[in-house]
Amino acid sequence: MAKVIVGTTMSLDGFINDRNGSVSQLYSDFETLHDTDVLQESIKNTGAVVMGKETFAMAEDPDSYAGNYEYQVPIFVLCHQAPAKHPKETETLKFTFVTDGIESVIRQAKAAAGDKDVTVVGGANIAQQILRAGLADELHIDIIPLLLTDGLQYFDNLGDETIQLEKIDVTNVGARTSLRFRIVQ
Repeated sequence: MAKVIVGTTMSLDGFINDRNGSVSQLYSDFETLHDTDVLQESIKNTGAVVMGKETFAMAEDPDSYAGNYEYQVPIFVLCHQAPAKHPKETETLKFTFVTDGIESVIRQAKAAAGDKDVTVVGGANIAQQILRAGLADELHIDIIPLLLTDGLQYFDNLGDETIQLEKIDVTNVGARTSLRFRIVQ
């Protein structure tokens, strides 16, 4: 059964973009990161990706995902409305735009992933929805040694319930500290 892994890169003070909405300071090491064991293992173990509309829209050209995105697997985009033009796809990378909620997008992604992982990438909003609904199995956070002091905080709006975590692993990947937690259900 597929595990749902929610993950992001953030500054030490918990921001996933700066006050102008830019993520560039958090990914200045992206070329180096691509060749690390941590990312390569994630790519190998991922059977489907879930992202929100804003993360999908970060690509200047949505057709560029086909053949270029790290995860060449089915991608499920949670949105209110599918884009007017469907992006280019490959044999392995197919887009599904899901408009009927967080439970539906996770259910569809798990079915597509089979026994591999569902990797949730990108924005705070979709991660918060998944965590509030109790749909995540693991939380993977990369911390960049940087204090942005303002921007979008990843762990806002999680509700009143405590979320218990069990540490799986801590790894240094270049300047990043990669934290892996199992979510205690």
